[in-house]
Amino acid sequence: MRRSGQSSFLCDRLGDALFPEWFSLQEKPMEIGAMASSPFDNDGVQTRDNVFVENGRLASYMLSAYSARRLGMQTTANAGGARNLRIAAPLASRDELLARMGRGVLVTELMGQGVNAVTGDYSRGAAGFWVENGKIQYPVEEFTIAGNLEAMFRGLAGVGSDIDTRGSIHTGSWLIDEMTVAGG
Repeated sequence: MRRSGQSSFLCDRLGDALFPEWFSLQEKPMEIGAMASSPFDNDGVQTRDNVFVENGRLASYMLSAYSARRLGMQTTANAGGARNLRIAAPLASRDELLARMGRGVLVTELMGQGVNAVTGDYSRGAAGFWVENGKIQYPVEEFTIAGNLEAMFRGLAGVGSDIDTRGSIHTGSWLIDEMTVAGG
């Protein structure tokens, strides 16, 4: 049961299966040479490795000292945000993901802010390429993708090996089994 005044669709969801069983999400804030490594968070709390999603289940929230106190929990040393988030999942090449997709849209650009953290509703402007029979056909732009984060997480069908390592979050492309596409 969700509490009145909740501030996230993840409220009271620790231990729930939100992603496929093959998916885990970890934080490595002391990783040598990584862009977001830090011995302390913005509250001055010593950072440590964290597991936020383990085998598809929500294992922990990302908490600063303030948010932890409000929830009656312990800080995860995340004041100031995530540090070196890493996805543990089987990786596939872009061509493999496109072949699995068959028909759909390869999103290469997102625009605007359209995420409601309370309900999990997601809607963003996008641009990319139309895909037929697992092959890129032509560019498309000025369309909207929409869904709900919980359904998107549960519908994660693959993660790409095209990992961008320039920031604090390292992930490849995500193949999501179903979203609403409008416009274009």
